[in-house]
Amino acid sequence: MHQYLFYIGSFPVRSYGLVLSLSIILAVGVGYFLAKQDGRWHKYVVDMGIYCGMAGIIGARLWDVFFFDWDYYGNHITEIFNVWQGGMAIQGGIFLGTIVGIIYAKKHNIDVLAMADILAPAMILGQALGRCANLLNGDAFGAPTGTSYGIIYPVTTLAHRVYGSQPLWPAEVWEGQLDIVIFALLLIFRSFKHGRGQAFTLYIMLYSAARFFLEYLRGDYSQLVFGLCTSAQMTSVIAFLLAFIGFIYFGWRDKTVNMKNRISSSKHGKKTK
Repeated sequence: MHQYLFYIGSFPVRSYGLVLSLSIILAVGVGYFLAKQDGRWHKYVVDMGIYCGMAGIIGARLWDVFFFDWDYYGNHITEIFNVWQGGMAIQGGIFLGTIVGIIYAKKHNIDVLAMADILAPAMILGQALGRCANLLNGDAFGAPTGTSYGIIYPVTTLAHRVYGSQPLWPAEVWEGQLDIVIFALLLIFRSFKHGRGQAFTLYIMLYSAARFFLEYLRGDYSQLVFGLCTSAQMTSVIAFLLAFIGFIYFGWRDKTVNMKNRISSSKHGKKTK
């Protein structure tokens, strides 16, 4: 892994920033393709992607600072926006990026749930590529494996400063791979009839479940909430439950609306006879 690709004078071009930028660009590109394939709103995807991407980066950073590392950053306020040090919580990125996306959609009279369904696969693909950035930067790392198996990070990384030359679980690698699996599952799900909003809530459910279990392998923070689980696990449980309720409700609503439409069509057909 290479944290620094090259230097322009004394300014380092970091692989983290380059890959993170690439993940946003490719996610927007895939989102544009999916929206154009759907036939709706593709002309808004690029602008929405820029706003949501910026909001996602800010949200991911602030979520990590205030929920995971405030003990440190509370005493180092000037380092809050030093993202190259590591410390981006994807759950905060999803949260703030979604909020900004909803605001943008409302402003342009876009169906929020339908657009969320269209863009859900693109979002998880962006997350998968983002984990590649974490690997190159040596953050979002795993805990020691206690065996000869694992990743040994270079001395310049945060992972090495925390654990030295111990082999660590490839937590960020496995998360990126699971994100690709979720990407494929969402594309498959969208090819079948589903209620409006179900693809997006399925995305939240699948990612939350994967993140919950992968947290047992993470080593970049270990503080437990109420002595039970990490902050990310607590967030994952809440997000999963809310998404599950939404998934069931959207499916029920779709069936109800379709049934009413059939009844209405049947009555209208009888009257015209």
